[in-house]
Amino acid sequence: MSEENKNIPEENDKSLNESIPVTGMYKEWFLDYASYVILERAVPAIEDGLKPVQRRILHAMKEMDDGRFNKVANIIGQSMQYHPHGDQSIGDAIVNLGQKELLIETQGNWGDIRTGDGAAASRYIEARLSKFALEVVFNPQTTEWQLSYDGRKKEPVTLPVKFPLLLAQGVEGIAVGLSTKILPHNFIELIQGSIQILQGERTNILPDFPTGGMADFSEYNEGLRGGKIKVRAKIEEGDNKTLLIKDIPFGTTTNSLIDSIIKANDKGKIKIKKVVDNTAAEVEIAIQLAPGQSPDMTIDALYAFTDCEVSISPNACVIIEEKPVFLSVNDILEYNTKQTKALLKRELEIRKAELMEKLLFSSLEKIFIENRIYRDIEECETWDAVIQTIDKGLDPFKPDFYREITTDDIIRLTEIRIKRISKFDAFKADELMKKLQDELKEVNHNLKNLTAFAIKYYENLLAKYGKGRERKTEIRTFDQIEATVVAANNAKLYVNRADGFVGYGLKKDEFVCDCSDLDDVIVIRRDGVCMVTRIQEKGFVGKDILYVGIFRKGDERMVYNLIYLDGISGRAMVKRFQVLAVTRDREYPLTKGTKGSKVLYLTANPNGEAEIVTVYLTQGAKARVKVFDFEFSTIEIKGRGAGGNILTRYPVRKIQFKMEGVSTLGGLDVYYDPSVGRLNTDQRGTLIGNFLGEDKIIVFYKNGEYELTTFELTNRYESQQVLLIQKFDVQKVVSAIYFDGISKNYIVKRFLIETSTLNKKFNFISDHKQSTLTLITTAKDPQVKVELQKGKEKEFVEYDFDMLIDVKGWKAMGNKVSSHPILSLELIEPKKNEKEGEDDGNSEGEGETDDSIPVGTTLDLKIQKEDEDQLGLF
Repeated sequence: MSEENKNIPEENDKSLNESIPVTGMYKEWFLDYASYVILERAVPAIEDGLKPVQRRILHAMKEMDDGRFNKVANIIGQSMQYHPHGDQSIGDAIVNLGQKELLIETQGNWGDIRTGDGAAASRYIEARLSKFALEVVFNPQTTEWQLSYDGRKKEPVTLPVKFPLLLAQGVEGIAVGLSTKILPHNFIELIQGSIQILQGERTNILPDFPTGGMADFSEYNEGLRGGKIKVRAKIEEGDNKTLLIKDIPFGTTTNSLIDSIIKANDKGKIKIKKVVDNTAAEVEIAIQLAPGQSPDMTIDALYAFTDCEVSISPNACVIIEEKPVFLSVNDILEYNTKQTKALLKRELEIRKAELMEKLLFSSLEKIFIENRIYRDIEECETWDAVIQTIDKGLDPFKPDFYREITTDDIIRLTEIRIKRISKFDAFKADELMKKLQDELKEVNHNLKNLTAFAIKYYENLLAKYGKGRERKTEIRTFDQIEATVVAANNAKLYVNRADGFVGYGLKKDEFVCDCSDLDDVIVIRRDGVCMVTRIQEKGFVGKDILYVGIFRKGDERMVYNLIYLDGISGRAMVKRFQVLAVTRDREYPLTKGTKGSKVLYLTANPNGEAEIVTVYLTQGAKARVKVFDFEFSTIEIKGRGAGGNILTRYPVRKIQFKMEGVSTLGGLDVYYDPSVGRLNTDQRGTLIGNFLGEDKIIVFYKNGEYELTTFELTNRYESQQVLLIQKFDVQKVVSAIYFDGISKNYIVKRFLIETSTLNKKFNFISDHKQSTLTLITTAKDPQVKVELQKGKEKEFVEYDFDMLIDVKGWKAMGNKVSSHPILSLELIEPKKNEKEGEDDGNSEGEGETDDSIPVGTTLDLKIQKEDEDQLGLF
């Protein structure tokens, strides 16, 4: 067989009949690919919190580092020696690191995470390692190295990061079969958490987003799978016609946020006139409302239908020993803290070894010179003789050294120059050795007290780099927004009663009300059947419709008054009922369900009103009284399925409405929940009072403004600014003490609320940025306990508000509380009536409160340094 044909198998060769299954090849290749993506691309290592591309970029920048900025294009080129992928992926990774503003200092246009603008081309922008990165990320002595992909250079396996970098920067990656999403956390809180861990305490860290905003972390679940965070934009009321978005949710941009607002407006979920992006140094998106739109309702609608509220699902997955592991963020912080402690120990041990070697050689050098051993080698003829001579000269001193003297140590002595020997100063040598011994003593102390040393290390990081890194995201608890409640009325409901159709497409039929395309519709027919259905363009619900309206689930205020004819007995039955919860498109009988039953009279009453009707019996009825009145208030409100009471046993000719009635439900108990700044009827928070009809709420804010509002549950209040919220009584006198930013005095005033405009804030203290409201009460005879500074002595004085000042107009400036400097103010509970044991007529309703400041609480007044001289404290 020729040379060129010897590798061709013969026909009877068994290898021709052997085959490799494709499925096996696919399984191996797929697992290899999946492992590569997980370990080398998408998921960060827990040790340094970096993906391989980020680690290689930082290593390349360290090699290039000379203190000056380098073109990003050059950094990309240097990184390509270690990263076997395209320059585009490296460039994107550099920009991502630079925008986090922690490890890389930037120069040029690096884009904006708030607006979504991209960075300039890599040839235009520059970068260098930050001082923080140089201090905590790199140390060649504690770095484990490996060969680069082409075997030409060495690169770090992981960088010896002495900081929870993974949690500070956050990371997101999608691999094969799994993903990771670790949210960024606050720099200062991470350091404080690490210190707590070192002190043996359990910590609980929460994310902090660079875009600010507000976040509800109640379901965060420590960043594990299944957790959830709700993030909201900060929305302020510019005026009654304008809303201002100041911060945006993490993961969104101003452009994407505006797009979502425009889409919601186009779909009719919200009604706005215009959106303007005024973002510059700070985020500001101005939303101009359409005429007649409530700012509070629109804010809720923005959270419900736009990206002003987003939900983020964390999934903390990291690489530990070349395997993906799911950990909580608190466990990751504990791991990083222990790793930092271990790295600090290694650095101390390395430094200890270096110091001991320096001390050893300094001692050898001193002995070598002072004992003139160098002269003994002048007569030596061979190199071995030189080594032996020096070794013999050191013999008397060897027991004092911590290790054996080696040939290398002796060779180093022979390399000492004559000039250095001739200028040798024993005093300076002793001084240098003393410094080395002191440093060695300090290192040994730190090794013995490693935990305290690690805490001090973290405290030093906090002092050097913590300024300007305070929390940006406000931790809040959010209320649940019902989309059907806040959706704008973008449709009109019509009904064809005879044919039995309802919907927003029946524009030629009877108009019912404005509605939203998210609403449910309740229908009651002549045959006594009730049904709830989703609103649609045209839907059949059954002929002979008596009532149609918008259905609100769980609405206990809506009461239906019904009189119906029972088909079997022929009696007229009367009932009052509520419809709280139903199954859509299911028919519910409101009568006893017998054949021939029908509705004789029906009203729907939004506030539980109970009218009076006149009942006319037929002429052939045997009853002596054939016309009589009936008051619905005489019967109780029961469930939808109740049969009702007997109105009359005789045939009814007609029933007529006679007189409107009042609500039989009484007032509505309204509560204020300060955690979310909302009103509710679910007994969450503090009871404000019982409200009817035109009752109002008054709110006093810390900046010295008050506002009258309705008691609608959709109202929003900035809870952190609210000092007092209560039911409004026009006859109650308001007593207040405020700090005047102009005169630097505490001013007292008493006044009645004279304005009646709703949802408008009125300022009743001095118009100065440092003026703040300190105390506010509407109690009848309020008193205040004041701590005064009289010379070097402190004195407590009690004042009645009515002795300090008379009731004046709400615009009056007021009087000084005292001519002496005030240290603290405390509101005193009004005195009880000794005979009655009651509150001097102050309490208006059960559960009402007059003061938002608990009795006995002292308000310590923080006096600014620049005001001390004027206040005469020192």
